[in-house]
Amino acid sequence: MSTEPRINDRIRVPEVRLVGPSGEQVGIVPLAKALELAQEYDLDLVEVAATARPPVCKLMDYGKFKYESAMKAREARKNQAHTVIKEMKLRPKIDPHDYDTKKGHVVRFLKQGDKVKITIMFRGREQSRPELGFRLLQRLADDVQDLGFVESSPKQDGRNMIMVLGPHKKKTEAMAEARALADARKAERQGRTPGSDAAADDDAVADDLVADDLATDDAVTEAQDAPAEAPAAEADAPVEQPAASQGA
Repeated sequence: MSTEPRINDRIRVPEVRLVGPSGEQVGIVPLAKALELAQEYDLDLVEVAATARPPVCKLMDYGKFKYESAMKAREARKNQAHTVIKEMKLRPKIDPHDYDTKKGHVVRFLKQGDKVKITIMFRGREQSRPELGFRLLQRLADDVQDLGFVESSPKQDGRNMIMVLGPHKKKTEAMAEARALADARKAERQGRTPGSDAAADDDAVADDLVADDLATDDAVTEAQDAPAEAPAAEADAPVEQPAASQGA
């Protein structure tokens, strides 16, 4: 069923309570009189309260009204802050370099105002050493304590151990800071000449810091379980030197 109000000839009642273009109360008038006034003002007769007795109608520019309503709804959606729960998976015997990389992702998520679910995955004999995962989660919580706090303490869930970190900064605050940063960079770029090297460097900075979610990184989290590549050989085979030319 259509949710749009009835307008003009689609209104099927003998009389209406009419509201003028400026919001003034005209009173109860026959429908024919209301339609005549709408033509006189070059406006639409819009039914704004269909359940009233008699229905309430208003004289307005319906096309302009729909446009303004859509813009208000769009602005409201833009300012909405949806807290997202990210997930980061680790192994109890994680490599130090991998730990630093994943900790960097957790830091970025917390700065964006999102919660982070940390999952320690145990395999084989690791299941008999849950203290390894507990210590790793405690270490991570201590490393990011300036940005987040432990919202859900570590708990064993089958072969996994789970902890949830919550951000100190609210999502709305993170979005406001990101918008301010993007506006500052845009203003700085506009103040430089288009051909300068500094302007070219700034143009490379993405302006999507304030995207509808502040760009989720699901692709990153999906790749967390990929096995590390084998280290490259430390030294290549020696290069064979050309033989010295003999004299004539």
